[in-house]
Amino acid sequence: MLKLDYSYLMAEVVGDRCGVTETELAAAAADVSRIHGELMFSHQEGGLPFYDLPFQKDLDALLELADDIAGRCDDLVVLGIGGSALGTSAVARALLPLSHNLLGPQARGGRPRLFVLDNVDPAGINALLDLLDPARTCFCVVSKSGTTVETMSQFLIARDWVEKACGESFRDHFVLVTDPERGVLRRLAREEGYRSAEIPAGVGGRFSVFSAVGLLPLAAAGVDVRGVLDGAAAISPHLRNDDLFANPAYLNGLIQYLLYGKGVHISVMMPYSDRLALVSDWFRQLWAESLGKSADLSGATVHVGPTPVKALGATDQHSQLQLYMEGPFDKVVTFIVPDKLEQLPIPPPAGVPELAYLGGRCLSELLLAEQRATAIALARSGRPNCTIRLADISAETVGALMFTLEVQTV
Repeated sequence: MLKLDYSYLMAEVVGDRCGVTETELAAAAADVSRIHGELMFSHQEGGLPFYDLPFQKDLDALLELADDIAGRCDDLVVLGIGGSALGTSAVARALLPLSHNLLGPQARGGRPRLFVLDNVDPAGINALLDLLDPARTCFCVVSKSGTTVETMSQFLIARDWVEKACGESFRDHFVLVTDPERGVLRRLAREEGYRSAEIPAGVGGRFSVFSAVGLLPLAAAGVDVRGVLDGAAAISPHLRNDDLFANPAYLNGLIQYLLYGKGVHISVMMPYSDRLALVSDWFRQLWAESLGKSADLSGATVHVGPTPVKALGATDQHSQLQLYMEGPFDKVVTFIVPDKLEQLPIPPPAGVPELAYLGGRCLSELLLAEQRATAIALARSGRPNCTIRLADISAETVGALMFTLEVQTV
């Protein structure tokens, strides 16, 4: 389902300047085992509840609510920002047809179009509302505290827009995803009768994609969210293994840490897939907000944290690769590569002998060959890189990938 190829991170390939040695990995194995024990103890004591999300038991109620939303609207708009939006966008991009919002209702299987409003630029909000019919639009309002200024501003605008058009039934057009007990949105759900879903206590926004934050709007739009959770659950035993070399999350997390100590302070994520492009956006928040710290665990001032950068293959071979190849030795690249891609044959280039080598090939062959060549070229220039290989792009592999990245970050 998921494999980590880290051979181009090793010093024997890329050199000692930015490479990791087997000795360094072996020396850290005991610390990894100790940290694993601390994480598992914390989880047993009620901490790190994101570990439990792939195994949630009450999914039927959430899916019933999602189906109800889908039956009420042609368009579903998520109001949220950061972790309340990025995971939904990433999974939707990966698993819905890339043209989902351009398809007609029948081609969408009766599911609504899905829009994620994650900013408060009035140009974007006005442009979207101008396209929608308030009588056939639902809003999923996502804020754990109920006080996120951007999201609550969006909510007030959307509520006014719908109420003016639909009158007293406007509440039927909203679902509030928020804290199970506290906050403005929870109070509104109780006092004014809005439908609602819960964000589990202790689950932070950037770790919430496997909760109602992501699952509810994704299921309403037609994503196989059971498959996403199944994929995360299937890889979970590997991610709870204290054997460094059997746990891809621990191994890549350790390698990134060791490289940071060698001055490699920029972490580039570069999927070779349009479907996986927004996983990099989601990962940027996960990595930056989790690891950017002014103080260490003892309280000492440190001001540390790797800087995440997103890229897309093969597009950014032509916009960023020059810097990665010849610029400062401060970057590690993580490629995400599906082994199976859609097929699109390249026609024979009649009358153009210079392009004969392309005839009979497929674009998928070209894309994957470019990724391999890029990885080799970086390694030959002494630039560390690794590849996360996916069997395909499916609900299960996307769930496994995102859960692995969450554990890697922890």
